[in-house]
Amino acid sequence: MKLLNFGSLNIDYVYDMPHFVQGGETATATARHVYAGGKGLNQSIAAARAGAQVLHAGAIGPDGAFLTRLLQDAGADTSALLQVQEASGHAMIQVTPEGQNAIIVYGGANHCLTEAYVQSVLRQAEPGDLVLLQNETSQTAQIIAQAADLGLRVVFNPSPFPAHPEQLPLERVDTFILNEIEGALLAGMPEEQDGDVIFDALRSRYPHAQIILTLGSRGVTAWLGGQRYDQPCFTVRAVDTTGAGDTFCGYYLAGCCQGQAPAQCLRAASAAAAIAITRPGAAPAIPARDEVESLLK
Repeated sequence: MKLLNFGSLNIDYVYDMPHFVQGGETATATARHVYAGGKGLNQSIAAARAGAQVLHAGAIGPDGAFLTRLLQDAGADTSALLQVQEASGHAMIQVTPEGQNAIIVYGGANHCLTEAYVQSVLRQAEPGDLVLLQNETSQTAQIIAQAADLGLRVVFNPSPFPAHPEQLPLERVDTFILNEIEGALLAGMPEEQDGDVIFDALRSRYPHAQIILTLGSRGVTAWLGGQRYDQPCFTVRAVDTTGAGDTFCGYYLAGCCQGQAPAQCLRAASAAAAIAITRPGAAPAIPARDEVESLLK
């Protein structure tokens, strides 16, 4: 079983800030860093470092060669990447001393996927494969529908949250992986709702789907195979939380591809995310499999 990831590839410009910039404010960054990023790239790297067979589908511009190399170095298959003339996507990220982040994303080449391209990639899938997508590329609705038509298992991480979720065939999604804010929006309720309330609402609205709801320092709650799982987080000192959710997602799906039990997948993914937040950056912070195994021991 392999993972086909229709995922964004970004160049991240990270600014260390004393606090998040407010409306009308001009603030000075204490440092600037440039990293590879994009939710799709991060998730593919995490899954590949966890040992999964990963085919990454997405688009890069003339400035994106180092993104391809990073995927390859992690062990992901980049043969399906689309080369376009549009500049690669990028993100501007503020990071506070507490490790919290605020992110502005520009789509760039990520929005150059076409329906024909999606079809060409899905022809490489085999029965039982997982198809992962976020919401940082074009063709989101088409990817879900075409993958479901082929009988593939669709995993959706709705980030950034769609402006019009009612226009997506979400009833055809097999697994939702989302944080508390995304979960509340998908459930159609206020963001400040309790995590258990959000979780129950999602289960009611999408009874056919598996639900994985990440709750930050309160861990993860999941509905998998008709059973609830609660995975506490690992206590670490946070440096930068930018890639934590992507690391979790990639490691969790790698465990699924390898046939691991749900509880084992959740625990390994939580450990990987904990390691990632102790380091700066997104893709560079994603741990190797042996690091995760050491923490679990």
